[in-house]
Amino acid sequence: MNTTQTPEVATPAKPVMEIGDLFKILPHRYPFLLIDRVIELQRKKRIVALKNVTFNEPYFQGHFPDRPIMPGVLIVEAIAQAGGALLMTEVPNRDELLMVFTGIERARFRRPVVPGDQLRIEVEVLAWRLTAARLQGKAYVADKLAAEAVVTCRLVPRATQAAAPESREETES
Repeated sequence: MNTTQTPEVATPAKPVMEIGDLFKILPHRYPFLLIDRVIELQRKKRIVALKNVTFNEPYFQGHFPDRPIMPGVLIVEAIAQAGGALLMTEVPNRDELLMVFTGIERARFRRPVVPGDQLRIEVEVLAWRLTAARLQGKAYVADKLAAEAVVTCRLVPRATQAAAPESREETES
């Protein structure tokens, strides 16, 4: 009798939102969309998103060519985008609104994030109103804290498209 058992292989959590779902909720696009998928979402409470950090990211050309490190401000932006994905799922008229930063507090960068890393971004709601929120975000690489920040954001109307230059000239004449 064979008593050898196959080792259990960890399988990644099934995504709650894939990239196509994020396109429907967030206005960001390459190269500034900084989350790839959402693996956990508790309405109005918490979200967990992933960002696969690759050497192809445009910022690595200059930050730093000999020792590429993901800029800390972009990690904070990824935290904000994950929070935006959480909050915008609750906004029925999200096509008419943008969520914008209004503050960043207590940002701390604990370890470098480099190509090949996968950021796991965990964001929890500290306060939520109809038009604004305060969020605590933490970014991990392999269960080690890489960065954290408290971000505040607000819903604002999307700007209307500016008139074409020809029509502006007509009104100025």
